[in-house]
Amino acid sequence: MRFKIKARYVLGFSQGRHVLLEDACVVYAGSTIEYVGYDYRGPVDGERDLGDALLMPGLIDLDALADIDHLILDSWAGPEAAKGHQWSEDYFRNHRADVFTAEERQEIREYALIQLVLHGITTYMPIASEVHSEWAEPYGELVGMAETSRRLGLRGYLGPAYRSGVNVVLENGERSVLFEAERGRAGFSDALRFLDYATELDDPLVTGVLLPCRIETLEPELLKATAAASAERGVLVRLHSLQGLLERELVSQLHGVAPLELMEQAGLLNHRLLIPHATCIDRNPAVYGEDRGDLGRLARSGASIIHCPLTSMRYGSTLDSFNAYKAAGVNISLGTDSFPPDLIRGIDAGVQLAKILAGSNDAGDLAGYFDAATLGGARALGREDLGCLEPGAQADMVAFSLDDIRDGVHDDPLRTLTLNGTARQAVLSIVAGRTIMAGGEIAGVDLAARRARAQELFAKMRAAYPLRDALNRSADELFPPVYARVER
Repeated sequence: MRFKIKARYVLGFSQGRHVLLEDACVVYAGSTIEYVGYDYRGPVDGERDLGDALLMPGLIDLDALADIDHLILDSWAGPEAAKGHQWSEDYFRNHRADVFTAEERQEIREYALIQLVLHGITTYMPIASEVHSEWAEPYGELVGMAETSRRLGLRGYLGPAYRSGVNVVLENGERSVLFEAERGRAGFSDALRFLDYATELDDPLVTGVLLPCRIETLEPELLKATAAASAERGVLVRLHSLQGLLERELVSQLHGVAPLELMEQAGLLNHRLLIPHATCIDRNPAVYGEDRGDLGRLARSGASIIHCPLTSMRYGSTLDSFNAYKAAGVNISLGTDSFPPDLIRGIDAGVQLAKILAGSNDAGDLAGYFDAATLGGARALGREDLGCLEPGAQADMVAFSLDDIRDGVHDDPLRTLTLNGTARQAVLSIVAGRTIMAGGEIAGVDLAARRARAQELFAKMRAAYPLRDALNRSADELFPPVYARVER
């Protein structure tokens, strides 16, 4: 069947770049786009006029929160209070346990995926905190997530996270990593097993990938095994790295090299690697404050970075700078990494931070950021048929309404959406030709019930933090309110 969607603004694609069309349409049949332009006179089986809206390629989130929100709790603390957000040495050795049951974990996954749909994300690669788990992510949990993702209609790049060690606070108050190598090997086996599952599933909306945890929690042998499996099977690897001074210090202590060198030694630094954050390289003022070759090394390797501007800003850091990475030839994709999974707010944060770093308004590369949310993500995934609206591409698209007086006036719709709006204005989401959200509603999903249940699960998560805190502080001590609360 052939469908036509009209909108005041359509972000089309011509000669390798996005172009803006006004009062235009997109026509698709099955999972494929057939036409993007102004006048389509052929027969269609259905038509939708979105009115004052921007229709654009679906957003690609390669560090997408698949968890209950934790940033609302842990992005406010100073160094000492923040130690209570990690495992204590005693918890690691004697008390570790899953905070949630397997059934509750599936509820959390579904809640998170629903949020992605509502915020206009059509393709995602998940990230969830392992703090609340007995170790990392079991095979069955990701199988369940894949089933939920297929039911909702999202395009997912999935695999269970695995690690050989855990970030802990030692009894002397210092931060370190404690290891159990056999747990890492077991997790890696589960990850390979999931790759086989995804292959046998043979669903174009589920692709198996390797998702090791933070680089400091992985022994060199596990990094090398990951690189070998990636090369043998031709699958992507996402490795959280280059994201902070503590990581750099721990990797240097454990292995005698910086994180980028460790990735290179392990055989990971190539076009199949995706690196979330990538803020802590030699040009970072907290490292050397000058380029000593890291940007060139990243660019030559073909690896992609996953820039998460909103989350980075909320934890007090930023990419220095988007324009420098782009000019060096590094492929930049985007991620949300935390709640809300709102890439529009992320783009706004990134653009404004780039202006501040450069001291110039023209440093805010809005087109570059929208490219990163679409084309950059597609390049990172090796998918030329994603991230653009042109004939032959996948029919993955999202529309954002711009018809509310609170949206302000229009000059360029991308500027209006970025400066005045959020991804909550998503009114239509289509993946592979299937409408997965329309008018803020998802077929078969009771949003009110999911919201209420998520609040219950969040309360359970919050209450578990004192069990892991070396100082046994209460949740209210670890996460004090903005103002003192007065009891009735």
